[in-house]
Amino acid sequence: MTTLVIGGAGYIGSHVVRLLLTKGEKVVVVDSLSTGIEERTAGAELVELDVTAPDASEKLAFQLRAAGADSVIHFAAHKQVGESVEKPEMYWHDNIGGLANVLAACASAEVRDVVFSSSAAVYGVPDVDLVTEELTPQPINPYGATKYVGEWMLADAERAHGLRTVALRYFNVAGAGWPELADTAVMNLVPIVLDRLEQGKDPVVFGDDYDTPDGTCIRDYVHVLDLAEAHVAALDYLRGEERPHRVFNVGTGTGSSVLEVLDAIGRARGVELTPEIGPRRAGDPARLVCSATRIEEALGWTGTHDLDDIVRSAVEARRGAGRP
Repeated sequence: MTTLVIGGAGYIGSHVVRLLLTKGEKVVVVDSLSTGIEERTAGAELVELDVTAPDASEKLAFQLRAAGADSVIHFAAHKQVGESVEKPEMYWHDNIGGLANVLAACASAEVRDVVFSSSAAVYGVPDVDLVTEELTPQPINPYGATKYVGEWMLADAERAHGLRTVALRYFNVAGAGWPELADTAVMNLVPIVLDRLEQGKDPVVFGDDYDTPDGTCIRDYVHVLDLAEAHVAALDYLRGEERPHRVFNVGTGTGSSVLEVLDAIGRARGVELTPEIGPRRAGDPARLVCSATRIEEALGWTGTHDLDDIVRSAVEARRGAGRP
């Protein structure tokens, strides 16, 4: 089996690449290296290519044929909510245009199995305790909208070209499966807090007056290594005969508040944190926790790491890199 992993030099993609390699699969990584790190692709063939380029479809099709690939996992996309509000044209052009090139290349090279990196951002601000896949998505920013439209595109490609596709709607991903694959971007809660602590600053909590037990937002955190396992399970699912679902939530079904995450970080670092309380951010739902029933029943996948495991792995990875 050979899998082409687009965006495989990034944080999540590199974990999937490493896991596929340990399972004996041949892996070809396609990455522009604009944010990805080449060293993270060790053991895989690396092709430097921007999938949003005008000729990307033809080049991708060539690589798929040359590698004898039978599956594609597509990660490459912009993923900052705030940036998507400021630069919507870039998000529509690159996220949707890049996916269009990938699907056209798959159709041309007759590669049928495609796993797409979607997001819980498609749901917007749902007013439910547990978010199921049956809930109608209502994205509230361009990033979430591009992911939802991407799912439409997968369904259209199935009908037009006979592709078999799965979209994985990630919830909050954190941690490190291997220290050298740690999240180096400062965009999500755990790395944001760790970055501030390394600068000698207190963490900031955006709002402590939500309708939750401690007043701070609750989210569903999933270990990046568990998420990587979900991608492997999705490939196995696509290669099977029965595929009743196209979309799966990837989370634990357990919510943790911002203050609970800070407490976990404090335990992992052996210190007590004193957060600074700031104003709410626009569009933050009080609670966003998924139902993981569908993915457990259909793919046999369930998360095995709890919040302390996630945070501890992130802290240890930074220490391994010589950071405090």
